[in-house]
Amino acid sequence: MARRYDSRTTIFSPEGRLYQIEYAMEAISHAGTVLGVLAKDGVVLAAEKKVTGKLLDLSSAKDGGYGGSGEKIYLLNSNVIGGVAGLTADANSLINFARTAAQRHLLTYNEDIPVELLAQRLCDMKQGYTQFGGLRPFGVSLLYAGYDPHYHFQLYHSDPSGNYSGWKATCIGANNGTAQSLLKQEYKDDIEVKDAIGLVLRTMSKTMDSTTLGSEKLEFAVLTLDEVTKQPKAKIYKPAEINALLLAEGLMKKDEDTEMKAA
Repeated sequence: MARRYDSRTTIFSPEGRLYQIEYAMEAISHAGTVLGVLAKDGVVLAAEKKVTGKLLDLSSAKDGGYGGSGEKIYLLNSNVIGGVAGLTADANSLINFARTAAQRHLLTYNEDIPVELLAQRLCDMKQGYTQFGGLRPFGVSLLYAGYDPHYHFQLYHSDPSGNYSGWKATCIGANNGTAQSLLKQEYKDDIEVKDAIGLVLRTMSKTMDSTTLGSEKLEFAVLTLDEVTKQPKAKIYKPAEINALLLAEGLMKKDEDTEMKAA
């Protein structure tokens, strides 16, 4: 009698694989791209928005804000921004967990949570969902862009298995292989935020499935140090600011309909 090794997260196949984890990873590989680059004076995150449409009410997004106005980039703590690829509903649950863990650490120790510790907290939870029966893994990968006084600016990636790793530049979601190749060619260890912004936008323009590149398809965030207070400062860009960045980099593409009308 054949045994279904993909029916439970806790059952290893004869080859030692957990198929449910692999299915979750496959779901993420079809999700909107999220890209992060670590610079010596900050971290840059960009994400492709998949939920678009002319009837979608984006009035709240125009005001900006730290998560809630977007679907891919969120503020996890005052010193950590998160970018998500995969099932957004699963991501919302993990984001709430991360924010609670960060605030609990702040209450206990009177200091912001170290970036790697926050990644560990989420990964401990995600690993539990690969081990106990009756549960399925979270179908989401996260990028954590953060700063702490111990290791300064950091960029981490975690996946549904509970693994996490630190990166200088990385990409999750659709077309991540292409993006990784481009980043390998262009990334430099002494890159600054202003150059990292250009690198991220150029890479996104080559890897996104969309024919147009504008604020309706893109989310963008930068974490730097405040020049006066020397504290981490997170900036999640508003749509108008994203369009201004794209114009400055010469990457703003007109919509095909608009081009036809102009002709």
